[in-house]
Amino acid sequence: MKIRTIKRNPDSYVPVRNTQESQLPRNLDPELHPFERAREYTKALNATKLERMFAKPFVGQLGHGHRDGVYIIAKNYYDLNKLASGSGDGVVKYWNMSSSEELCSYRAHYGLITGLCVNPEQSSKNKNEQYLLSCGDDKTIKLWSVNSEDFANSRDEEQLNTDGLIKTFYGEHAFQGLDHHRHNSMFVTGGAQIQLWDTSRSKPLSDLSWGADNVSSVRFNQNDSNVLASTGSDNSIVLYDLRTNSATQKLVQQMRTNALCWNPMEPFNFVTGNEDHNAYYYDMRKMDRALNVFKDHVSAVMDVDFAPTGDEVVTGSYDKTIRIYKTNHGHSREVYHTKRMQHVFQVKYSMDSKYIVSGSDDGNVRIWRSRAWERSNAKTTREKNKLEYDEKLKERFKYMPEIRRISRHRHVPKVIKKAQEIKNVELNAMKRREFNERRTKKSKQFVPERRKQIVGTVHRYQEKKKDEDREELEPEE
Repeated sequence: MKIRTIKRNPDSYVPVRNTQESQLPRNLDPELHPFERAREYTKALNATKLERMFAKPFVGQLGHGHRDGVYIIAKNYYDLNKLASGSGDGVVKYWNMSSSEELCSYRAHYGLITGLCVNPEQSSKNKNEQYLLSCGDDKTIKLWSVNSEDFANSRDEEQLNTDGLIKTFYGEHAFQGLDHHRHNSMFVTGGAQIQLWDTSRSKPLSDLSWGADNVSSVRFNQNDSNVLASTGSDNSIVLYDLRTNSATQKLVQQMRTNALCWNPMEPFNFVTGNEDHNAYYYDMRKMDRALNVFKDHVSAVMDVDFAPTGDEVVTGSYDKTIRIYKTNHGHSREVYHTKRMQHVFQVKYSMDSKYIVSGSDDGNVRIWRSRAWERSNAKTTREKNKLEYDEKLKERFKYMPEIRRISRHRHVPKVIKKAQEIKNVELNAMKRREFNERRTKKSKQFVPERRKQIVGTVHRYQEKKKDEDREELEPEE
């Protein structure tokens, strides 16, 4: 009797490592792997230790820096490796981040440069051409060309060229802050007034001022370019709408806001750097409380910037450190510092979110890795898989005591560590006093941490209604 059986060649359906043996499918039954969790914990612990061993965030500095402090940096949103910086002596430099070389230098202004922006010139025929707007204390705004054929690439700093100057705008006051519209040929400036300009006109189009003596910074929303925000000397944050050509709402805080940045992925949200050592994350639709409070600095936060991914924030502080935060965490995941770096006035993410550029009072423009342990070299598929596997393990076991202790440990300067200890003592004393007051005074309400800094919010239409009501009552009296 004949018996027919099914015969399969394992080479046709099983991937073979070599000709001698065939790979068998793995049984993932947890009963067959009783020590899997223990092995993965050990792998996660080793990966965390290796992460700290390979953490070298500082990449280098751009060229020879500036002769004065770097107080303004503008990244090019249309070119990955280009960057502009302005210093206190009125010099603007345009950099190539890949080679760390200085492409061009301009003696732009007499005195401090207070605003800088790289933008495409809308009126030009070639849309790849890039232009630079700068403003300063000398009451002028200047439009520069940063195309290689338009400037003489002079390396002598004593003879900084002005060949790239296209146009000069004259104002009635010193300017503070500048930002360009994403799509139109308009830009906005701060200072004694908030003015809207067009690059084709020599006079401002409109005045958007609402209540502040001096406006320190202005920023357009990156997604809805008709919305812009400003920070003023009266501790206010004001939102404007260009479609109505007026302000819409105002948020007043207890201390002054130094910088503001919109989230590129969530258009309603923005982050602010404050004088009270914190950065605050707000939603423009509900500004009576912060979405999050970013702590850990021991001095005023001078600048903030979002990663292009929208999930991380970098801050630069007067305490000479740079900190990186997750948007859903209140404490920093990284702190960067060097012995020679002075007060940090500017921090910017690169457009691929892999690097951070900082400008400080010592005149240097430094480049840092956004993830201190990552390297940008080419990796094999096997190496990539191993790194991704380690990241998942670290995420899984991040709350284990030993792994948490190792991953959180950072060396900071002795001055900052001492200031942090003193600040913690003060904050604990304030919390204890508030708790005792609420315990003895039943009428005293608990104020959440995300509302403490807010004095009040004002909508423009509410203020108009009050004015109308007041005008109606005055004749009767």
